[in-house]
Amino acid sequence: MVIFFFVVGMEIRRELHHGELSEWRRAALPAAAALGGMLAPAALYLVIAGAPATRSGWGVPMATDIAFAVGILTLLGKRVPAALRVLLLALAVIDDLGAIVVIALFYSSGIALPGLLVAALGFGGVFAMQRLGVRAKLAYVVPSIVAWAGIYAAGIHPTIAGVIVGLVTPVRAWLGPDGFMAGIRHELEHLAKVTPGALSSHEFAETLRHVDVARREAMSPAESLIETLHPWVAFGIMPVFALANAGVAVSGGALDAASWSVIAAVAVGLIVGKPVGILLASWLTLRLRIGTLPTGMTLRHLVVLGVVAGVGFTMALFIAQLAFTDSSLLAAAKLGVLAASGGAAVLGLVLGRLLIAPVVAAQAAQTADEAESSTEA
Repeated sequence: MVIFFFVVGMEIRRELHHGELSEWRRAALPAAAALGGMLAPAALYLVIAGAPATRSGWGVPMATDIAFAVGILTLLGKRVPAALRVLLLALAVIDDLGAIVVIALFYSSGIALPGLLVAALGFGGVFAMQRLGVRAKLAYVVPSIVAWAGIYAAGIHPTIAGVIVGLVTPVRAWLGPDGFMAGIRHELEHLAKVTPGALSSHEFAETLRHVDVARREAMSPAESLIETLHPWVAFGIMPVFALANAGVAVSGGALDAASWSVIAAVAVGLIVGKPVGILLASWLTLRLRIGTLPTGMTLRHLVVLGVVAGVGFTMALFIAQLAFTDSSLLAAAKLGVLAASGGAAVLGLVLGRLLIAPVVAAQAAQTADEAESSTEA
């Protein structure tokens, strides 16, 4: 899960630098929606399961599983405009950031100063190597492990180390697409001038080295690592974590009152709290004209967005493990997460088909208008 949060940290950094969160007007609506989608489920949980034995699970229904949420929108096909998918991604990124803050502040043990000093040494090594211009990614493994060990020894959940390293990973490419094309074009022109058969092995190796450097520096370290690690996270880490931790032991005995309250609180928080919080926060943001609704989106799209955001699964299961030490309450929280995530997924698909019309006709009309305008011009 440290690697998972490392990728999350890089995605947050990328969005803050040149993504949907780089401008405050574009970030206002997803930020407010994410905040409302975290506060409302937590409040509902505490109303239903606020007893001392169960209230530690208030963070469980706060998290949205971005992979499953995007997957549900994908199943809706052409009914989902691109703006809705982008808004969900931005909301989920901010939601992940909120979950990270909650884990760091409320689900970590007492902080030990020696561990923080070790972590500072590791992060200092990362910053020093960046200032020196070290671009080899494997070189950062050692200081990152030192930072992880320090965070763990300090009593803070070690996944926070992955987030911090992800947040400080450079998002600027030395060459970029234009520089890459220019470098490759230069090498090809050089090879074209060489007489066939006259190119020495040393010159050819030097050319390949330049091409490899151009390829490596065409993308920023963050972008490159996200592309490299994302398949491992999506098809390896997350499924393994889910399979290892989603199981609920079912026995012949009846659940006690505390377990039922946890199940109900988690389920209501995800299925009801998420959409209500997202809709209220979005309405208030639009009403105050702090943010704007993306072109092509209506209230119906926000309803579907809020319901789909109720799929917690991976992140919710992870927080449940941190929240409960009692096995019966942990099993109840898992059962609530699984039931609510499944219900939110089905409800999101149904509402998506009922409330959102396919955009094929609208796109065709827009294309025709653009073609007509260009013809007249």
